[in-house]
Amino acid sequence: MNAPLHDSATSATRPAITLLIAAPRGFCAGVDRAIEIVERSLERYGAPVYVRHEIVHNKFVVDGLKAKGAIFVEELDQVPDGAPVIFSAHGVPKAVPAEANRRGLDYLDATCPLVSKVHRQAERQIKEKRHIIFVGHKGHPEVIGTLGQVPEGQMTLVETEEDVAALAFTSDDELAYLTQTTLSVDDTGKIVQALKVRYPQIVGPKAEDICYATSNRQAAVKEIAPRCDLVIVIGATNSSNSVRLVEVAERCGTAAKLVQRGSDVDPVWLEGVETVGLTAGASAPEKLVREVVDQIAGFRTVNERTLVTAEEKMTFKLPRQLVD
Repeated sequence: MNAPLHDSATSATRPAITLLIAAPRGFCAGVDRAIEIVERSLERYGAPVYVRHEIVHNKFVVDGLKAKGAIFVEELDQVPDGAPVIFSAHGVPKAVPAEANRRGLDYLDATCPLVSKVHRQAERQIKEKRHIIFVGHKGHPEVIGTLGQVPEGQMTLVETEEDVAALAFTSDDELAYLTQTTLSVDDTGKIVQALKVRYPQIVGPKAEDICYATSNRQAAVKEIAPRCDLVIVIGATNSSNSVRLVEVAERCGTAAKLVQRGSDVDPVWLEGVETVGLTAGASAPEKLVREVVDQIAGFRTVNERTLVTAEEKMTFKLPRQLVD
């Protein structure tokens, strides 16, 4: 059992450690909206409510929704006829709602509105008869969903500058680029620059596709990492934005660890460490941040500091089916 955070009887025997906590961190507006869609659907329709794919990439969140009556499936053929189904925050190919309509399923779309914005941009570029170069990570649900917005063969995925160099398009081809919303800001900037150098005629979005929450969390890590001996990121291994936060810290020259729960924190990591940075990916709740703090407090006397680099006030509307 973890020692209390302010246990004076034992604090004298534990060396002090500074926890520099990043802000903003944790849930973004899209994740808040997606979780609320599942919870309100359970209230409105009653359990079970089906969810195609993890609503967000966080086991703690998913397990909590399972306990309330949500059933998570990978494909619609696992959803019984007549049952309500929710599409995850990452977005889905157009074929998925089309299939739901054919089967007469009552579905709600929890796709993050910032991902939906990229989908609409893709549709517009295809109408303008441009081939789309999409910057993203192969196999990620958001990438699968975005590729599925346009006819096959009209979007090409690139992951690196080397992929850009290998493209077979010419300077006469009509091209546009879009990006996954949860990428590394720095890496994506380099890839986009490589595209612009090779294809000066390429058309980009009016504003960058990387979402505000991803950008803000990476910027916060850049502020705290140089002041720390170790950075701990709370998030899942399949959470793109969480993994990027680890990479950002490491590029600042600071060791970084990705954990899902407080129990994942190894006291060996803290040996010789005076300052630990702490942040959380956009799908990790604040409860897990406190859990990690309490875990560290079981090993060391914790002095907490919060470094605020941005204020977030973004909110998104719920689907009309859930608004009374």
